[in-house]
Amino acid sequence: MYYDIIESPIGPILLAGNEKGLKRLIFLKGKKRIEIPSDWIENKEFFKEAARQLEAYFSGKLESFDLKLAPEGTDFQKSVWKALCEIPYGETRSYKEIAEFIGKPRAYRAVGLANNRNPIVIIVPCHRVIGADGKLTGYAGGLDVKEFLLKIEGSC
Repeated sequence: MYYDIIESPIGPILLAGNEKGLKRLIFLKGKKRIEIPSDWIENKEFFKEAARQLEAYFSGKLESFDLKLAPEGTDFQKSVWKALCEIPYGETRSYKEIAEFIGKPRAYRAVGLANNRNPIVIIVPCHRVIGADGKLTGYAGGLDVKEFLLKIEGSC
């Protein structure tokens, strides 16, 4: 597995993946701490395009990512993550709306858990999921980061 750490307006971000695609995008500042496995290989060149697209996103010049993704998870999680990618830039959805979208209208709690386990934050836009009451709910990078991302997109 290759990795790179890039700087962003919300702190350092770890990118990890291989020839199959990007497997992880993790905030290095915040609640979740990660220790990079010793068998991972640092490779800035491998993530050059991802870093370029993230920079453009943070500057408000990119609304849709075009990267090969290879998240690892259950079939249900993958269906939720795929649905997240269908949420248009500048819009939000509730957990219930995502559950209905994937054909599991009662699974909104499971959708929340899958959202929480999203391994490729920002690019798989779990920050676009909010509570049914319209309030911001938990986020791996913290609610301040979620609000920052939604402001970039003009939906907060």
